Amino acid sequence: MTTTNLTLKEIYNLAIKTLKFNGCDELNSEAVAETVTNAERDGSVSHGLFRIPGYIASLKSKKVKGNARPTNKFLTQNAIRVNGDYGFAPTAIKIGLPALIETTEKYGVGILTITNTHHFAALWHETESLAEKNLIGIACTAYKPSVAPAGAKKPLFGTNPISFAWPRKNNTPVVYDMATSTMAMGEVQVAARDGHKVPYGTGLNKDGEKTDNPGDIANGGVLLTFGDYKGSAIAMMIELLAAGLVGDLFSFEAAKEDNNDGGPARGGEFIMALSPHLIAGENWNEHSEKFFQEMKSLEGVRLPGERRHKNRLNTGSRSINKELVDKIISLSE
Repeated sequence: MTTTNLTLKEIYNLAIKTLKFNGCDELNSEAVAETVTNAERDGSVSHGLFRIPGYIASLKSKKVKGNARPTNKFLTQNAIRVNGDYGFAPTAIKIGLPALIETTEKYGVGILTITNTHHFAALWHETESLAEKNLIGIACTAYKPSVAPAGAKKPLFGTNPISFAWPRKNNTPVVYDMATSTMAMGEVQVAARDGHKVPYGTGLNKDGEKTDNPGDIANGGVLLTFGDYKGSAIAMMIELLAAGLVGDLFSFEAAKEDNNDGGPARGGEFIMALSPHLIAGENWNEHSEKFFQEMKSLEGVRLPGERRHKNRLNTGSRSINKELVDKIISLSE
């Protein structure tokens, strides 16, 4: 694989230029470009520039509105619904999070349900944003079927990621963002592109056999859930929270509606915020820090999110697949 080096500013400029060239206005371009750049900054390459061709495909097909104007509606004093106006999820999140933060700081608990959006990004962006305000964040979303429930050989679930963030005063938050499948589909696609194998049993090929070939999984095969029936149960929970409770599409419904342009399907997102200060009391941080200290005293333990936060300290250039960069450049000419 041939790579080229881009600074974070160059990554942002490339993303925003390409989005604007293909019909995204300033508000929507900035939200997506910021999300893409942050992913590259933190080493989440499967959600960085790798996603730009898909974003552009959905703009070209008119599936996604490049000038979307999401709006908030309070369902109760604690529950807010964002109508994403059929735009990209980062824009809806940018509109909804401030209201969620204000609500949670006042009442201790807040729910944000996002509808009519197209989600293509990692989830740690939103949960970490909550943790930076000393709030606990939980987020999940469904997608088109690519994962088989335990015991099945055909897909029903999306990769159905879930993210959790715990705030730490004067320290980086504890954050995880994981697919309920053995791997995120984006990671499988990157492995296929770069000619790498994946762990055996990550998924099945088109004949229903376990494989370590990412191309066989991504093209006609199916991913499996982590932990067999345990991951399957969590994936089902996410379908119910991010679709059933939100009132948007289940993964199988998203597949029927999508135009298969290579961009993100329509769907919803569920976000919950909790105030440890109002719920646990003033000593919440000191108490949890004792737990983290005990955890880190065990040899080999790393708190979730530490690797990303370490990557973030590097403000230098990032090594990007040159073929991908060339493709994105061609989309803005």
